[in-house]
Parts: sequence; C-alpha cells; structure tokens
Amino acid sequence: MAPNHIQHLNELPNRYHFIEIVSSIAEREKRFSLMLLDVMRFSDVSAAFGHKAGDDLLLQIVNRINLIYDNAMAIGRISGDIFGVVFTNNISASSMRAEHEHLFNHFKTPLSVNNTAFIADFNVGVAIRKNPDSSVNTIISLAETALKKSKSNRHENFTLLNDDTNEATGRGLTLKADLTRALAKDELELYFQPKVDLNDYSIIGGECLLRWNHPLDGVVFPGTLLKAAESYNMMNELGYWSIDHALAALAKIHECGHQIKISVNLSPTQLYDQHLTSTLRLLVNKYNIQTHLLEIELTEDVALSNSLLVKRQLADIADMGISVSMDDFGKGYSNLSFIRDLQLSAIKIDKAFILALQDSPVNCAIVQATKLICDAKQCETYAEGIESVEQLELLKSMGVDKGQGFLFSEAVPLSEFLNLLRVGHFSKIIHQEARKIS
Repeated sequence: MAPNHIQHLNELPNRYHFIEIVSSIAEREKRFSLMLLDVMRFSDVSAAFGHKAGDDLLLQIVNRINLIYDNAMAIGRISGDIFGVVFTNNISASSMRAEHEHLFNHFKTPLSVNNTAFIADFNVGVAIRKNPDSSVNTIISLAETALKKSKSNRHENFTLLNDDTNEATGRGLTLKADLTRALAKDELELYFQPKVDLNDYSIIGGECLLRWNHPLDGVVFPGTLLKAAESYNMMNELGYWSIDHALAALAKIHECGHQIKISVNLSPTQLYDQHLTSTLRLLVNKYNIQTHLLEIELTEDVALSNSLLVKRQLADIADMGISVSMDDFGKGYSNLSFIRDLQLSAIKIDKAFILALQDSPVNCAIVQATKLICDAKQCETYAEGIESVEQLELLKSMGVDKGQGFLFSEAVPLSEFLNLLRVGHFSKIIHQEARKIS
C-alpha cells in the first residue's frame, strides 16, 4: 500500500524502484491504473525561494497525495516534480476522473512555502490496463503519453488512455525507429543488481539489466526496449551489445579488485545464432575475462527449448567454462524432464513466489521443492525479489542462502555498483530493517 507520512523525499520509491513495484503489482492484478501527476508551476517556487524550499513544497504535496489516496497500492516519484500513483480497485474511466476531481478539490487549500501561500495544481495523465497481456512498459508509456497530452491541452489538464487505444501501437513504432539511433549514439546502459549471500549479506555477484536513456522519454525499461528490438529484427545486435558491455564492466570490476561473477541475460534469438559461441570466445579474449566469472541467464521457456541447436549451444557455452542459470523459474510451464538433463549452475525462483511468501503455504512449498531440485542437480538456489526481512528469514529457514531484491539494493549504474562492492555487504541495512519490526 501507499507509504505513511514521510519525512524526506528519499523515502519515496524513485523511478526505477517504482516501476519494479508496478511490475510486481501487475503480476498479481489483471487490471490496474497508473496515474502520473506533474506539479504545475513548481519551477516558479524553486526559482523564487531556492532548491530547499522546492523540496519542502514537494514533501508537503506528496504527503497530501498519500493522505487523499489512502486506497492507492503504490506511490512513487517518477522525476523531480512528477509522481506516480497505482490503483487496483474500481478501475474505470469514471472512477479515475473521480480520483482526479478529488485531487483537484483537496488542493484548493493552499500550501505554505517560506510564509507564502501556494495553490498546487497538476497536469494528470492516466493509463488503464484492461488487457492482462499488456506489459508494464506499455502502460507506463501510455501514462507518459497521456501526461504529455495534458500538458499541451489548454482546456483540460486530465487525459486518460487505455491499452485498447492505438496510442500503444503508435508508441511501439516510434521506439523501433529510435532504437537504431540509441545503438549508434550510445544511449543504452547496463545497470547492476547485487546478488547476495543471505547468511552474511555479502555481495557475491551482480546481474546486468539493460536500460535505455531515451532523450525524450527518460529511462526506458527492458520490456518496451526488447519488444521494439524484436519487431525490428535487432535482437541479435542488442544482445551482443549487452554481452560486450557486460564483459567490459566485468573487466573494470576485476581491475578494482573484486573477483565476483557477473550474469547477463541471453535472448532466444541469440541461441539460434550459429555465431554465438564464436562471438563469446572473441569477447572473452578481448577483455581477458576468466570464463568462470561469467554467467549466462536464460528465461525458463528458452532454457527448456527442445531445439537440438539450442541444446548444442548451451553445451558449447558450458564447455567454455561459462555458467548457465535459469531465470524466473516457476513463471511459465516447467518441464522437469528437461530440467533434469540441463547443465545448470543455478536456478532462480521467480519473484512472484517470494512476494507473497509469508501468506502462502503453497509458495513456501514451491520454494522448498525448487531447493530440493537444485540440491539434487548440485546447483545453486537463488530467490528473486526479496523485499522484506520477513521474506529473508523465511527463505533462510528453508535453506535458500542466495538472492537479490530491493531489501538489499535496486539495480544501479556501474559506478554505484562499484561503491557497493567497496562496502562489500548489506549487514547494516538488514540490521536496521530488523530493528524496525522488532
């Protein structure tokens, strides 16, 4: 649910964390709406009274938003003066217009900045997911498109779109054209989420996650990016860009004295590319990488492909000394006979099973069963999406001793990841979180 009264803007989920939260909500809820709120004339306050006064105003605004939208599932800060709110109940155009009216009426009462009254008003963009197959990135793009329409509309500062409008497909066509420029102008970037030993909270690895620093839309996340690449027949180019930059980052990490394993996701298209293993060898030699410190992550459906070519590619990768792990285990259809025959270094339990761990005996049983399979295969068990100390303790009690999630850190740029590696562990954070619930 939405946060309680906050004391500092940093307590709000930032854009990256908020989108991950929306993703977890989308896995549980077929229908939801995303409302983006842009504070109008905010720059006037910062210009007149300074940065601190601007932050104080935003803090007042977000606490009011939190108060009036106590039915919201999540509230986050998308950028400087833009906030996001997720609703899962009574999702309709009329109910969202009612929420906007509620916002408008509540903010008729002025706020105070340096003893000066300020009446906050908002441009509002709303996207509703009616189709459960619509990706989170599609909904975010629609909400951002709606917000832009509100900003340019002289007569109404509220715009609502849903995923059965042609705005979604139009946005995809634009992204396809943009992707060629993004690769040429180095707009793509790898972020790194730490993998953690759950016993001593030390960092034992990192997963590379792709981000697109779009010049107009801000940070674009993998779902939208990969969809554009797939429809534009650019998956191989994008995939090899990711591997190249992951190995360059791995070399930098090792130069800084950190001998940890880095994992990078491999696309299905690449597994059907007969140049895959030769390209991997070239890149490993280019960056002088020890292959046992590189891991390839495959989604469950790719890993369990019955293609002879895919099986041969995976065997060749393993022969090079590169680890192969299965990501998002349990999310799709798991053919256990294929799992038995695959040479895997790790299986990562999908975060959907971790998020509701405390309240679901079935989820606990799935985690325990996965641990048994991993033990029999002599491969590691990882938990994805760990967000609370309660989840952490439950996982440890079931013998799962490796994982990743927002309890420790979101995915961060390489420079921040190197700073985390210098500290080397998350003991302080875990002890602080444990004290909050004791």
